[in-house]
Amino acid sequence: MQNIRLLDCTLRDGGYINDWNFGFENIRDIVSSLTRAGVDIVEVGFLRNVDYDPDRTRWNTVKELKSILPADRRNVLFSGMALHNFYDIDKLEPWDGTGIDLIRVTFHDYDITEGLEFCRKAQEKGYKISCNPINIMGYSDEGVLWLVEQVNKLHPFAFSIVDTFGSMHQQDLDRIVSLVDNNLAKDISLGLHLHENMAQSFSLAQSFLNKHLVGRDVTVDASLLGMGRTPGNLCIELMADYLNLNFGKQYDIDCMLDAIQDHILPIREKEPWGYSPPYFLSARYNLHRNYAEHFLSKGDLSNRDINHLLSRIAPEKKTAFDASYADELYAAYKDHRINDAAARASLQKKLAGRTVLCLAPGASLSTHKAQIEAYIAAERPLVIAANFIPADFSADYAFFTSGKRFEKLAARPCPVLATSNIAGKADYVLDYNSLAGAFQLGSNSLVMLLHLLADLGVREAALAGADGYGPDGENYADKRMKNHTPRGSEYNAAMAKAIRAQGLTVRFITPSHYEKE
Repeated sequence: MQNIRLLDCTLRDGGYINDWNFGFENIRDIVSSLTRAGVDIVEVGFLRNVDYDPDRTRWNTVKELKSILPADRRNVLFSGMALHNFYDIDKLEPWDGTGIDLIRVTFHDYDITEGLEFCRKAQEKGYKISCNPINIMGYSDEGVLWLVEQVNKLHPFAFSIVDTFGSMHQQDLDRIVSLVDNNLAKDISLGLHLHENMAQSFSLAQSFLNKHLVGRDVTVDASLLGMGRTPGNLCIELMADYLNLNFGKQYDIDCMLDAIQDHILPIREKEPWGYSPPYFLSARYNLHRNYAEHFLSKGDLSNRDINHLLSRIAPEKKTAFDASYADELYAAYKDHRINDAAARASLQKKLAGRTVLCLAPGASLSTHKAQIEAYIAAERPLVIAANFIPADFSADYAFFTSGKRFEKLAARPCPVLATSNIAGKADYVLDYNSLAGAFQLGSNSLVMLLHLLADLGVREAALAGADGYGPDGENYADKRMKNHTPRGSEYNAAMAKAIRAQGLTVRFITPSHYEKE
């Protein structure tokens, strides 16, 4: 009869959210809760070449992790995960029944031999072994069959289908499960590890279980509340409930819910995870998730932009993230070189002899409206808004470098300046490349505007609404403009430096973190 196991990987995969810093007592309580819930396999973290920290679920030796295991193990298997080149196998103590029982070993398609050799050595030390090849979706059918043949020679406890990039559809699951089940030795358990990029993990896990593979033990990975690197994993509480209702299991859901309430929800309040369009797009193209994160961090790309950028990644670059290559794509995408001499000459004439006030969309536009109005009345400056049209002030020009902001313009009460990366009609089009590159953390419309003003001979400028980023995250006068990319003191310091570097004398009319740095 088929044996179905449920494996919890909260303390391992979930650790990507909080740098594995759960806290010693929390770790012990989570392990205890999962054990009392009757979870079949509890993964307690990574085996890594690291200094021991009792508050983190990265372990240098098996001896270290024994302190968080319950006295009553209740027939639960405890596991750890190792990447062969991140852990020295010689440090692994022989299995003695008091530590972890199972070691899940991951490896890429380019280091299969090294990964399987690590498995063999761990197996010789008495541990059950699971082979977890990274990104099974990146293998051809022939590649899967060859890998299964090598795994059969090793004959481990388990082999896992790992959808690393969350790109698996139903037809992919059907194909890969058929290939593996028909060729893997029947006494090797078959596992499934899914991610939530396309919000399909629960559906795919149900389909996997409903195949009722004859004579084959199966394991499904999940985590409390789906905790894992955005967008997250399959939720173990949902999977346990499904198994209770349909497969006669008796997992204690209350223990899981208590662990979520006490330990996981406080983490998610600080570092949320869940479905997100950029990670759907990374799954759509079966890419390393870091490409989506890298392009998100630029702060000036719409989801549509990210879609187009991810679609251009070459097949040989998909599996391993290459930051330099990603930056080349980004630069090329932004590279809309034009001859803007005529536009610059016209603007230079209009700016000659004028005081300039640059408006950014910070919350101080509302909180310090009276001060800004007083400055405008006294100085009568030429007003230029950066990447928005202000609601409470009349701008002489609006300067746009972001396509996603430009596309939302409902009306144009003033002439519009736009950089050449933007598709759409503007009154003045300026070469993007000549203005970009002045900011180390990506492109920024305010810095680019100051750069332009300096190029056009302006030597002094006033700033309002250039607030910078505070800890509460409420930084915009119009909350619809909120940028969800996390930013803080590092970004503020880089902006302060970039503003000063443009060569203008800058006066802040409203309070700014950029002025404080």
